[in-house]
Amino acid sequence: MIKLSETGVFVEDYNIQSDVEKDILQSKGTCITKEEAKKNTLSYQILKEHNSAETMEHLKLTFDAIASHDITYVGVIQTAKASGLEEFPVPYVLTNCHNSLCAVGGTLNEDDHIFGLSAAKKYGGVYVPAHLAVIHQYMREMYACCGSMILGSDSHTRYGALGTMAVGEGGGELVKQLLSKTYDIEYPEVIGVHLTGKPALGIGPQDVALAIIRAVFKNGYVKNKVMEFFGDGIGNLSMDFRNGIDVMTTETTCLTSIWETDQLTKDYFELHGRNDGFKELKLEKPAYYDGLISVDLSEIRSMIALPFHPSNAFEIEELYDNLEDILYETEKEAKKLIEVPGVSLDLRSKIKDGLFIADQGVIAGCAGGTYENIAHAAAMIQGKSLGSEQFALSVYPSSQPVMLSLMENHLLEPLIQAGATIRTAFCGPCFGAGDVPSNGSLSVRHTTRNFPNREGSKPGQGQMSSVALMDARSIVATALNHGVITPGTEWKQGMEIPKYYFDKTVYDNRVYDGFQNPKPEENLVYGPNIVDWPEIGALTDHMLVKVCSFIEDPVTTTDELIPSGDTSTFRSNPLGMAEFTLSRKDPAYVGKAKKIYELELERKAGDGGGSSNEELQGIYDAVIKSGLLKIEDLKNTGLGSVIYAVKPGDGSAREQAASCQRVLGGVGNISKEYATKRYRSNLINWGMIPFVLKETPAFQNDSYILIPNIREAIKKQEKNIQAYVVGEKITSFTLSIDSLTEAETDILLKGCLINYYKEN
Repeated sequence: MIKLSETGVFVEDYNIQSDVEKDILQSKGTCITKEEAKKNTLSYQILKEHNSAETMEHLKLTFDAIASHDITYVGVIQTAKASGLEEFPVPYVLTNCHNSLCAVGGTLNEDDHIFGLSAAKKYGGVYVPAHLAVIHQYMREMYACCGSMILGSDSHTRYGALGTMAVGEGGGELVKQLLSKTYDIEYPEVIGVHLTGKPALGIGPQDVALAIIRAVFKNGYVKNKVMEFFGDGIGNLSMDFRNGIDVMTTETTCLTSIWETDQLTKDYFELHGRNDGFKELKLEKPAYYDGLISVDLSEIRSMIALPFHPSNAFEIEELYDNLEDILYETEKEAKKLIEVPGVSLDLRSKIKDGLFIADQGVIAGCAGGTYENIAHAAAMIQGKSLGSEQFALSVYPSSQPVMLSLMENHLLEPLIQAGATIRTAFCGPCFGAGDVPSNGSLSVRHTTRNFPNREGSKPGQGQMSSVALMDARSIVATALNHGVITPGTEWKQGMEIPKYYFDKTVYDNRVYDGFQNPKPEENLVYGPNIVDWPEIGALTDHMLVKVCSFIEDPVTTTDELIPSGDTSTFRSNPLGMAEFTLSRKDPAYVGKAKKIYELELERKAGDGGGSSNEELQGIYDAVIKSGLLKIEDLKNTGLGSVIYAVKPGDGSAREQAASCQRVLGGVGNISKEYATKRYRSNLINWGMIPFVLKETPAFQNDSYILIPNIREAIKKQEKNIQAYVVGEKITSFTLSIDSLTEAETDILLKGCLINYYKEN
């Protein structure tokens, strides 16, 4: 089904050659080296066009458009404003698809929406009101272009199937673009994805996506790399099908994606009235890939991703062959993630007469809510009934134009008549703010993620439910089978789907488009929860940190660092949002971090040399006695908190995962590795040092660590930094920092991105 190459490969006319001697390909009478062939990938060509650096080794990229939703744009704009923003230099699209439900937090969500509209007017942006479109569907419809690049403050920013290299990043990277700076990265490896064959009836994009994610996530095969899709199999996939696979590449931890384009791509742009957005992207010369994923689409089976990650995926038939054992292992792994007394994941209770039963189905968002997915759902459910038992089905079209075409083609009627409910465009089911199931329930969803509590339950309050990811076709088959998990391939009839017609009248009538027409005289409209960032100090000469959380899980998601769902209502108040940091993973963290931060404020206000805190004074005494620092050095020794996590940062691009630690006095993370480039960038942009420690830690939770001469080490970009665990005895160990750019170095020295721009 999915095969991974162990080496790099040459590709010529879709023929794969991996055993080329001395990395030189004999091609049509000439020789081509690996380095020359790397330049023939689609990725190289697009990156080169957007690179302002002198070489392609260290890229300095600018984007053609950027996008944010209503969990992230207030922070982006506030940061950019504090850094000197005067006008949006490229189209900046502000959508309102994440916190659209304004019952949570009183007026706070709508207050942010009004702020977003005022910012679009003042700085010349594009504002998409709530319920009109989810962020990625709008960008597909209106901004993706072949050969372009788009940056978004949402991790699922992926438009590769439309020929656009799109990157999901934290807000700090968007701020740089708003200030006409560049996105700086090393040239990434490029992994080819060779598609062959044709999907069987009843197989959808989520099935293909989950199969790929299962094959590459845990081994890091595409981590921070580009996935480049090519092959004859692409022509067997509709554009909605391609988009559905593409958006899920985020869950592989790749950097971005790009696909070959063809006549169907051209038709898509013509349909959306953007003929000039099309350009054929095709492998025309021998290309070299650093790895290869071979996908025979005809072998893909109906898939299910069990809690709590899209990579925990199985063929549905495979699941039934080993049902009890697989569910037991999933429950066992869940115990490591959710450590709440008396609360546990219980999937085996969902087994009845050898069948696995779900309680709810949802088809929604940028992955599930496309026209074709919903049209297939309508064809399958025509003339049938969901029944009046617990299982419920809700459907969220991804945009109002999609909704309009479904209405015109009478495709909503069979869904509604069968008992499904139709909602407006909303991302809530993807991040825990919509269709929250009852305690103990299992929801099957064609959405992007099934991380812990992504369905909205709160284990700390005794609530526990979970999500399994499935394709829309399997969800409808399950719904028609009264909640019994059923593969979409059980559907044996062909499906004639009425043609989709795109009508952007609703956008013309409701979207505010102020690009290149800023109105600087306009005032930003602040609600009571929209608060400026607190002052953040520069990096001190020395650093004494307390480990305020010690997480040994193999991977720590951004949802665990800062929960999604209704907590996001407080996103525009940095200190208010920070109260939820690690609340579902380590509830003691916030109190401990705040306590050490109070001592840091005391240090800054005083003359140094001592502390009113007995515990800290004992640490100071031990440091002075050891000779590592002198008394006068304490004036320039900053106090702060750190967390240790094996592999933090998988998942969302939300910068709050880092900024919430920072406003509580966090000064860094220590990890074996960082799950994503974007989380590491978020740390740096908020002035937090991304320490790396490959060895078993010499410290534990609540340990104090002294890092002398840290400012000088950062300034010199030293790779290895001596640190000391301070307790009854002093234990030395070595921290490392992966390569920093000059700008990243300066940001860390100045304390955060805001300070960096203020001083530059």
